[in-house]
Amino acid sequence: MRQQTTHLNSMTYAREWHLVDAENQILGRTAVRIAMVLMGKHKPTHSDHYDCGDYVVVVNADKVRVTGSKAEAKTYVHVTGYPSGRRETPYAKMLEEYPHRVLKKAVLRMLPKNKLSRQLIKKLHIYGGPEHPHVAQQPKPLVS
Repeated sequence: MRQQTTHLNSMTYAREWHLVDAENQILGRTAVRIAMVLMGKHKPTHSDHYDCGDYVVVVNADKVRVTGSKAEAKTYVHVTGYPSGRRETPYAKMLEEYPHRVLKKAVLRMLPKNKLSRQLIKKLHIYGGPEHPHVAQQPKPLVS
C-alpha cells in the first residue's frame, strides 16, 4: 500500500500565539524571527502554499535599534503618484511617530511577494509600548 501525503487545512491546524519583546533587539534579526513564525517555517508541518503560521504580538516596538550608522542614514521612501511625488522619511522620525510601521515594513519585505503574504501580515500585531490587548490568547514568549 502506498503512503499518502497529508496536507493541513483550517480544520486540522491549531495556531499558537507568540509574544516578542523588541526592547534593545536589532531590527533585522527580530524581523527574520517574526517572518519565520508567520510563515510557519518553525514547524515540521510547513507548506509553502498554505498559511500554516502562528500569530505574533510584538511589544516595545519603539525601543528597537539598528546597528552602525543606519539610524542616521536609513530612509523610508514612498511615491504619491503625482509628478515629483517622491516622499522620504528618515528612520528617526519614522520611529518617533510610527514605531509600529518600522517593524511591520521590515517583516513585510521578508515575506513572499504574493497573495499569501497579505494574509500572513494580518497575523502580526505590533504595539509601541509594553501593554497589548491580547492577554486572553495567552501568548507564549518566542524563543530564538
